[in-house]
Amino acid sequence: MAALLLAAGATAVYLAVSPSDFWPALENPAPLAALAIQHPLPGAVVPCNLAAPVVLWQTNAARVDRWVAGVKAGRQKWLFDGIQPMWRPPAAEWQRMKQAANGAALELLVAGYEARSRRLVARGAVRFAVSREAVEYPLFYREVNLPFAEAVKDPSRIRWRFGSLEREAPPPVVLEKLPVCGNCHSFSWQGEYLAMDVDYANNKGSYIITRTAPEMRLATSDIITWDDFRREDGQQTFGLLSQISPDGRYVLSTVKDRSVFVPRPDLAFSQLFFPLKGIIAVYDREARKFFALPGADDPAFVQSNPTWSPDGRWVVFARSRAAELEKVTDKGRVLLTPDECEEFLKRGKAFRYDLYRLPFNEGKGGTPEPLRGAAANGRSNFFPKFSPDGRWIVFCQAANYMLLQPDSELFIIPAEGGEPRRLGCNLSRMNSWHSWSPDGRWLVFSSKSHSAYTQLYLSRINEQGQASPPVWLAHLVAPGWAANIPEFVALPPRGILKVREQFLDDYSYTRAGNELCKAGEADAAIEKFKLALALNPSNAMAHQRLGFLLYRAKNQPTQALEQSRAAVGLEPRNAFAHFDLGSILAGQGDLSNAVIHLAEAVRLLPDGYDRHYNAVDMNYALAEAYYRQELYAQSIPPLAAALRLATNHARANYLMAMARAWLGETTTAAPFFASAVQAEPRLAQLPDYYDLLSRNYVEKGLYAEGLAASEKAYQLALGAGRPDQAAKLQQRVEYCRRRGRGE
Repeated sequence: MAALLLAAGATAVYLAVSPSDFWPALENPAPLAALAIQHPLPGAVVPCNLAAPVVLWQTNAARVDRWVAGVKAGRQKWLFDGIQPMWRPPAAEWQRMKQAANGAALELLVAGYEARSRRLVARGAVRFAVSREAVEYPLFYREVNLPFAEAVKDPSRIRWRFGSLEREAPPPVVLEKLPVCGNCHSFSWQGEYLAMDVDYANNKGSYIITRTAPEMRLATSDIITWDDFRREDGQQTFGLLSQISPDGRYVLSTVKDRSVFVPRPDLAFSQLFFPLKGIIAVYDREARKFFALPGADDPAFVQSNPTWSPDGRWVVFARSRAAELEKVTDKGRVLLTPDECEEFLKRGKAFRYDLYRLPFNEGKGGTPEPLRGAAANGRSNFFPKFSPDGRWIVFCQAANYMLLQPDSELFIIPAEGGEPRRLGCNLSRMNSWHSWSPDGRWLVFSSKSHSAYTQLYLSRINEQGQASPPVWLAHLVAPGWAANIPEFVALPPRGILKVREQFLDDYSYTRAGNELCKAGEADAAIEKFKLALALNPSNAMAHQRLGFLLYRAKNQPTQALEQSRAAVGLEPRNAFAHFDLGSILAGQGDLSNAVIHLAEAVRLLPDGYDRHYNAVDMNYALAEAYYRQELYAQSIPPLAAALRLATNHARANYLMAMARAWLGETTTAAPFFASAVQAEPRLAQLPDYYDLLSRNYVEKGLYAEGLAASEKAYQLALGAGRPDQAAKLQQRVEYCRRRGRGE
């Protein structure tokens, strides 16, 4: 045994009926420093076909420079020396351990010792079971890069895996490099259909429903859009948390929605998402029609996150009173801005959901009833999932909101409602995205207990709805990726080998460019817009956004002018393109043409849109173009419009004072000049306003006032380094003095 322990850097395996001389030290009850085995957990149940679990431990003991692990299964023992934390038993030995355990518990001992003295310093032990039952079904799940904002910028990095849990490595990637954002997916009961949210053609309401096969195609012919539901009301729809029915005929989704959907600085919880309004709509694939689900279509409430009973007869969904926020400026916007969400982000306003149960009744719906045990409990209840036999519902519960909540835990209730029980598989940080295996024996879910990057876990769940402590499926997730939306699928492990998309088009690149533009990555965005235009030279949005970036970010007005003109030519009612074109023309001195496009932009978009196209700056740009052509009267209405929205706007106040002064006004100009100086004191050092004021006084024969204004302007002109203007003002000063003396 001494030779075994001194084999530096080696991992040795010892198997015998009689233990070596090191085993007594491992099993000695003498007190040692504590060593906490963080995984496997005590009482965990490992399916018989699962790859070896990861072993993770921690101790504060000093002088430990070597680790040893012992495993006891049946009458056999194994010893592994020279290991490191985050260790897994070798595959061949793990198979022998499972055979030796024969459905009974295994005991794992881990110890730290000084290599030189071979003296144990710290020790810990845990017992867990290997079930005689296997996980018979493969898993489909998504891997996402973090933080969330990075995934949004480049959705092509998101990927999906499908395969068996018994592999030593992650299952194969079956879908990747999707040029649009793919979100929530679901499968029909027998796995015949895959349904998924996709942002096809720049439409976030797009949804694809396609048959599964080893070699699959995502084609445009399989896409619907939730925007087609009551399109005539003009209200945009994204379609949230959609679910296909067990038989694959219907799909449920949240429509007419508005949501909090904002990035957060915390890597682990880098987005906050929950819907504030919305109803549940149905798409009937056979009839090819959309309709609201009666009982889940009350606009006074937000109704979302629906799920089907296995027989398709019941729908359970999350509901809350619809919220109207204080700072919402655009009632038609689906996703709210961080500023509009201030009540939640900064003031911690509560928002909680109850679960409701509703008969589907072939789409006729019925009366919704609160689900006892998951409603009116002072908590937020969401993400319900029926057990395959229809007896149970597992759902998430948190203090507030929905999805990706640090305090989210899994609870179980009878399907018709009842006393809730906290499941024994819950971990310390976020438990969500759960899915039952089709045989009802296993529950897979996501948690952030071991990492900021969401990991997958598996729990054995018995007929009484009791869940064992979970097994960490660490081998399924690649380093640096977060895994979510896991779903067991009733298909063979090779039932999906590759999913290829066939709807890459110019709109996909346009959407990617828009996200990169929002993130401030101008060069990458420009390349995406160029790719879009290579596919479709008639893409007006790509022309418009490319023109905007070439002018604003790259200072290339000639190239930008070409793109903006193309956008206006393709879409004469595109306010953004008109404003871009007007701004470029104004910058080049072509003011007569600039005002045409700037005025059209203001007419088409009177309330503005975002920080780049806000009503204040748009009106000011138009007014400035008029002013520079000496069309002072025409500049006053857009200046007034800008000042109604921003009363302390320094430049608008200054330009208003100057325009009125040029028109011969004195009294009406003064308040605007005072406001301008108060907002931006340096404007008081410019001589032009006092120059005009003195001229107006002289023309009205008010020589005393003209003298004071001329002297002020003269001093300011000298200070500003304008000798020619100062000379003219000095002549006016002398003129006012003479006229004041009656000469």
